Amino acid sequence: MDRRTLLRSAVVGTGTVAFGFTMTRESFAYPAQTGTSPYGPLQAADANGIMLPSGFTSRVIARSGQTVAGTGQVWHGAPDGGACFTAESGWIYVSNAELGGGSGGVTAVRFDGSGAVTDAYRVLAGTTSNCAGGATPWNTWLSCEETTRGYVFETDPYGVNAAERRDAMGRFKHEAAACDPDREVVYLTEDESSGAFYRFVPATWGDLSAGTLQVLVESGGALSWADVPDPGASGGEQTRDQVSGARRFNGGEGCYYRNGTCFFTTKGDNRVWAYDANANTLALAYDDGLTDDPPLSGVDNITGAPAGDLYVAEDGGNMEICVITPDDVVAPFLRITGQSSSEICGPAFNPAGNRLYFSSQRGTSGSSGGGITYEVTGPFRS
Repeated sequence: MDRRTLLRSAVVGTGTVAFGFTMTRESFAYPAQTGTSPYGPLQAADANGIMLPSGFTSRVIARSGQTVAGTGQVWHGAPDGGACFTAESGWIYVSNAELGGGSGGVTAVRFDGSGAVTDAYRVLAGTTSNCAGGATPWNTWLSCEETTRGYVFETDPYGVNAAERRDAMGRFKHEAAACDPDREVVYLTEDESSGAFYRFVPATWGDLSAGTLQVLVESGGALSWADVPDPGASGGEQTRDQVSGARRFNGGEGCYYRNGTCFFTTKGDNRVWAYDANANTLALAYDDGLTDDPPLSGVDNITGAPAGDLYVAEDGGNMEICVITPDDVVAPFLRITGQSSSEICGPAFNPAGNRLYFSSQRGTSGSSGGGITYEVTGPFRS
């Protein structure tokens, strides 16, 4: 019996316990299974080398090392996590730079109501390995350093206020963040093979300068949150090792919250987790070991659309963004061709939900200087 059959038998046979999570009433259909995309099959690659469903088109927004068209700003290398923000009649897309040695940071590109680029500018510089992050309800972008004892930086997508380092959010190999306005906490993932899953509880919601860092703990199949004694790891012990019973996750990546559930991905085992904050339970929204002919591998950044669909980008795989529908069907939404040495990063929808932005971190060259940032427009479900 192979791993996929064995794991599915365990879940079907028990519905709980086998992986330390509970299949809740809201998630009994998890994990997603391979099916037909709501957008239909992928068509032949377009002029940008992207395979899309019928009715969708792509365009290149920026290329690493080149000036963003119509602006004076050179686009950063190794584009990674990103998000969109409303701006007057248009919107802004921010993108991290996953570059080491203090060469990281964040660049923003501004669009008018028609989608034309009107400006581009830096909102963070001098940081290291800015990987993913998360948008806040008060319209700031949390840019996370994916390096040992890395920081979270709160940045201003509008380019008015200086970025601020948020020490209270802990020092570890940060990956992504997702704000939960219902409980007034911020969930945080850690890109380590034995990483933890955290939440930051601000002293005042809307102000991340002070608060309590907590880690998810499991004991006897029950989950709870425990304070991390030394969030800055100043004593030398990593945050994930400071609390006995901390729940381990294999390479935490993207993180996205909606309607009481925080979805996050783990690349080491190709899983999408669903943390039900209301019930305080974990379920598997996707696991390639529990899915026949799994289309999604190298799970990485994740975002959601107004229709309730999740979009998960691949780090490697066959360079796809896959959609997971509310009725638990997983299927490819797009595929980038000719860029097998890259990864897809930073998927984010504009406020209207009809344009999807993302980057190929290393483009056709396979190097950090070859990144390409795209936009896809079309009849997204509403």
